Amino acid sequence: MIAQILFLALLLAASYLAYKRFAFVKRNILLGRDVTPTGESSERWSTMFKVALGQGKMFTRPLVATMHLVLYAGFIIINIELLEIVLDGLTGHHRIFSFLGSFYNFLIGSFEVLAALVFIACVVFLMRRNALKIKRFWMREMTSWPRTDANLILITEIFLMSAFLLMNASDSILQSRAIEHYTSAGSFPISSLLTPALSNASDGALIFIERFCWWFHIIGILAFLVYVTYSKHLHIILAFPNTYFSKLQPAGEFNNLASVTNEVKMMLDPSLPPPAADAPPARFGAKDIFDLNWVNLLNAYSCTECGRCTSECPANQTGKLLSPRKIMMDTRDRMEEVGKKMDACGGQWTDDGRSLLRDYISEEELWACTTCNACTNACPININPLEIIIDLRQYLIMEESKSPESITVMFNNIENNGAPWAMSASDRANWTNN
Repeated sequence: MIAQILFLALLLAASYLAYKRFAFVKRNILLGRDVTPTGESSERWSTMFKVALGQGKMFTRPLVATMHLVLYAGFIIINIELLEIVLDGLTGHHRIFSFLGSFYNFLIGSFEVLAALVFIACVVFLMRRNALKIKRFWMREMTSWPRTDANLILITEIFLMSAFLLMNASDSILQSRAIEHYTSAGSFPISSLLTPALSNASDGALIFIERFCWWFHIIGILAFLVYVTYSKHLHIILAFPNTYFSKLQPAGEFNNLASVTNEVKMMLDPSLPPPAADAPPARFGAKDIFDLNWVNLLNAYSCTECGRCTSECPANQTGKLLSPRKIMMDTRDRMEEVGKKMDACGGQWTDDGRSLLRDYISEEELWACTTCNACTNACPININPLEIIIDLRQYLIMEESKSPESITVMFNNIENNGAPWAMSASDRANWTNN
């Protein structure tokens, strides 16, 4: 009974901590401007199932996608077994679903095969990150914490899968010895490879190993539940709403600023009512996270820092400062900073003199972007760094009248000559005379 009470306390504590963190993340996302994504809901559901659930965009790199699919399937399917562990922990039973008979044996056998594949995939991913040192995992924004975060998750998965298989190996021997409480059930195609090393152990030693691995496994899962809300691996959950609300319009289509559209409408139709006298002036573009929309902020929290966007970015490939991954990481970091300061002030926001623009993302990064959409196309879950870049650029130009000289010259030519070139309209056809 003490074990059951302890288990319930751990379960409730982990659930509460995860809930608190999810509430923090949700509040931060909703700090963004309200926006209603356009498009049919059926198309959105289809996109979510293809991209998030089906991982359709991952398979542009088949080998990595296959290993990721193993991890993904392992996370989804093996956690079905977590339901049995929770019920066993709460009721004091052992293998409570054993009444399913042969189907139960099939399930446990399948879980073991998946656990072994997850173990192998995690080892390979660790090698790729730390031994092979693939370039996109070692770029300047991948400081010690982002690299450590990825390694912690992989190492945790290795330990959890090892504990699961060792637990089953000792369990199967206890079942064969008809030890009380250990119901004879399950199929153990992988853990049976470990039983020879444990066959000479005493009943007490096997019970200790089985119980230790059981507690290690469930505590590890509960710790993961809390930790993942602070980690880049939050994409495991947020990938689904992120792909559902992703942009369905053509990639090169930009949204018009409502503030500009309204100004033009009032210029063309004087009968339209002017804005209220006490209304705050409209902001052009974005300077901080409050000026971005909530989908942009959802994108930032959904980013898994895989770096595919940056590895495909032509500006980054030519040595420029821009990294689309850093844009998303910086946006998330600014949200975290704002959220913590709001919590410290009772949920209210007081200007801290900092902003996403310049304090996190430099002008040089923004102007390096060619707006080619390679980053958006490369993202496995349809994150769109380009929208944030464009919004920040709009602020620079329309609020601060700041742009690189080459762009300023083009703007002046368009204003004076009706074209980006330094020639009058009457001279445009002169080339035909040559």
